[in-house]
Amino acid sequence: MKFVGAHVSTSGGLQEAPRRAAAISADALALFVKNQRRWTAPPLSSGEASRFGEARIAAGLQVDHIVVHGSYLVNPAHPEPDGLEKSRASLLDEVCRTEALGLKLYNLHPGSSLGKADDRSSLERIAESLNWVLSKTTSVTLVLETTAGQGNHLGYRFEHLAEIIAHTRDSSRVGICVDTCHIFAAGYDIRTEAGYDNMVTELDAVVGLARLRALHINDSKGALGSRVDRHESLGKGQLGEEPFGCIMQDCRLDGLPLVLETPVSERWAEEIALLRSLA
Repeated sequence: MKFVGAHVSTSGGLQEAPRRAAAISADALALFVKNQRRWTAPPLSSGEASRFGEARIAAGLQVDHIVVHGSYLVNPAHPEPDGLEKSRASLLDEVCRTEALGLKLYNLHPGSSLGKADDRSSLERIAESLNWVLSKTTSVTLVLETTAGQGNHLGYRFEHLAEIIAHTRDSSRVGICVDTCHIFAAGYDIRTEAGYDNMVTELDAVVGLARLRALHINDSKGALGSRVDRHESLGKGQLGEEPFGCIMQDCRLDGLPLVLETPVSERWAEEIALLRSLA
């Protein structure tokens, strides 16, 4: 069984996210645990955590199917000391908030070299950032998301993720998230069943399917290999519907949260129904 949902707003409080998920018949959910455009936020209170937990239970959402998305500001690969320190502090704060909410999965983009460092040293720096956070937390799995490779962002090749994981000291708490728009823009052609199967085979060989903790389900405005990170509504972009049918019919992905990040929230209920129909 697949668990399908969307990355919903927390406007009005964290407890509103499960309610918004229930309103679109979602049984999976992604959310930010603080303002994604700011470095700091007031501490999470026990009351906020309790209200979120009550709303989650009322919505019928399991913690295994909820993914916290990291701030867009955080760059675990930052090549400059000040930027790296701020990124690591913010990353740790968000992971601690994730733990306080009783959640298990924290999704983050691997980061960018900013054009000031080579890939190898940047990948090692990302692993060092993860090691630092893992040493100060206990239960959350850090989930590295595949990227489109726009600009100097790392993580657009499966080999990047494998190298980061190889340098982590507790890799049991490191997983991956595949974003369908991102991998297509990065050059993995999943538009046909054969192409999809080739991607999964490569992912398993390079990283291991056992590492997969979630998928972001998005069509792509950008062309194959364009390295352009622009999401589109399902069936409205370059991918069409076939790869989403492949995902929904792939028993190897059973039990995973599949999270929409498509640009038109008003279509999410329709897109969730579409995905379920493709199963």
